[in-house]
Amino acid sequence: MKRSRILISLIVIVFAMLATLVAANEMGFFNDVANYNVDINELDKELTIDNSNWRYDEENNIYYQLGIPYCLNPEASEYESLGIYVPGDYFRGEENSNGTYTCSVVDSDVGNYSATTAPIVMPIDTAGYSAHKAPTSYNAKDVKEFTDAGLIYVDAGCRGKENGGSYSGGVPWGVTDLKAAVLYLRFNGDTLPGDSERIFAFGHSGGGAQSAVLGASGDSELYTPYLESIGAAIVDRNGNKLSDSICGAMCWCPITSLDTADGAYEWTMGQYSSEGTRGDGTWTNALSDDLAVSYAEYINDLKLKSPGGQTLSLEQSQNGIYASGSYYDYMLSVVETSLNNFLNETTFPYTPSSNRDMGFSDSGLPMGGSSQETYQTAQEYIDSLNSDEEWISYDSSTNTAKITSIEAFVNHCKYPSKDVGAFDDLTRGQAENDLFGNDDKEYLHFDSIMASILKDNGNKYARYYDFDSSKAGDYASDFTRMDKMNNTIETRSNMYNPMYYLCDYYDGEGFSEPAKYWRINSGIEQEDTSFTVETNLALALEQCDDVDSVDFNLVWGQGHTQAERTGSANENFINWINGCLNEESGFLPFDF
Repeated sequence: MKRSRILISLIVIVFAMLATLVAANEMGFFNDVANYNVDINELDKELTIDNSNWRYDEENNIYYQLGIPYCLNPEASEYESLGIYVPGDYFRGEENSNGTYTCSVVDSDVGNYSATTAPIVMPIDTAGYSAHKAPTSYNAKDVKEFTDAGLIYVDAGCRGKENGGSYSGGVPWGVTDLKAAVLYLRFNGDTLPGDSERIFAFGHSGGGAQSAVLGASGDSELYTPYLESIGAAIVDRNGNKLSDSICGAMCWCPITSLDTADGAYEWTMGQYSSEGTRGDGTWTNALSDDLAVSYAEYINDLKLKSPGGQTLSLEQSQNGIYASGSYYDYMLSVVETSLNNFLNETTFPYTPSSNRDMGFSDSGLPMGGSSQETYQTAQEYIDSLNSDEEWISYDSSTNTAKITSIEAFVNHCKYPSKDVGAFDDLTRGQAENDLFGNDDKEYLHFDSIMASILKDNGNKYARYYDFDSSKAGDYASDFTRMDKMNNTIETRSNMYNPMYYLCDYYDGEGFSEPAKYWRINSGIEQEDTSFTVETNLALALEQCDDVDSVDFNLVWGQGHTQAERTGSANENFINWINGCLNEESGFLPFDF
């Protein structure tokens, strides 16, 4: 009897303890809020969306709100706010006396989705890593194609490279703001239509780069102090950590991997040019060669693998700088595949598109043929490319081509229009130098590899008549400068490098939640960056266990544009999202 009473007492005590734990959890004692500098009450008060403030476009059946702040302490409110555009069928709206609508979610279908399953798309319109102001006026033209397909469209402003004296810009504030917008959508996910776990970012150039960074850096703790400083919704109303990772990233021509982009430019293009800063007898020509060698060393340390599992590496060669080895062969195959896709998908007669970079090879011939000429057959087009030398062999019976070398492709189709230091300019003159500025100095150097080359090779370069010995000191000085959060340029560079989160070459691998779905499209003839940059990113993603699919295309005959092999950019983007979210999807990694 006594044992029974003891057992009953123990059971009562255990249940009391469990009840206390449950109550404590509900009160927020066992959550993440203590780990972050946030005020839940303030978040709830200021960042809860006002569902009585919707506007309605009856003609296009779109509900929308503009000017919604997505953080508590914006440095620049005209940038750090967003507009939301919702398919009309996802809401039941009651008109208010002032012309706005009070809306509640109804679970109806539009296209392939319902109000609870609809993906959210976020454009990143930041060419050259510029700032993007949030929308202040309504324009259905930009969003209707997406809302008609059942997607929620969220246009979030963000800061960029131009400080303008009024806010901290550049790395990593643009992506910080975009993460804050993602967190805002998750914070309000229970009252907004759409699935906040299905956020897809899309952008071109600098916007494509920031889409890639946003996609690769999900939940990286490097961003936490930056998010805290602007009062982002890091936790939900119960104090539990919110994720800033996204579902998918669409990247057209991403100008990214800036830590090695200068070397990539010289290895791919610069080593085959003898003009301008690459002229014979100049110290910058020697610097170009040294950057190309440094890129080969980086590739060999990176240990990327081909889709077939082969480790890719570069070897010294007699004809060119490290223009041999499995990495070289793979990159040559990427160029050939781009051309063969074009031949397979193009109907002749064909007139080259204006959406390409027009330039001239070292021989003075137009690259890729004249944009004014129409080619009646594939053979006629190939003959025009071979007009000064036969670098493409074409089999008309199979409509396939082979290319002799990357050098031949570059000399005919991919002229290096940028000087040595294509991204980290020796005079700090590039947009990326502006991107790395801080509150004290707007333009700064950021390429640590170039800084080391200049430091180590000063005596070598001093043999040239035009050597400027001050450059090494400029780089060294800039690398001592910190941003307002006391982070170094090297840390900031890592934060904006998608490869940093994906490859074990870097310390950041394994410390983020990358997006599951990726689509990377670039015009292979763009002069803005090396095609190896996008290809490396696609390869790294293919090796990442957290990534479900990679759709990668280098588009022949296209330059620095929203390059597509066929069809329109928006339509293909929407179809890709549908494919990603459809279990029966036919999308496969590396569709080339």
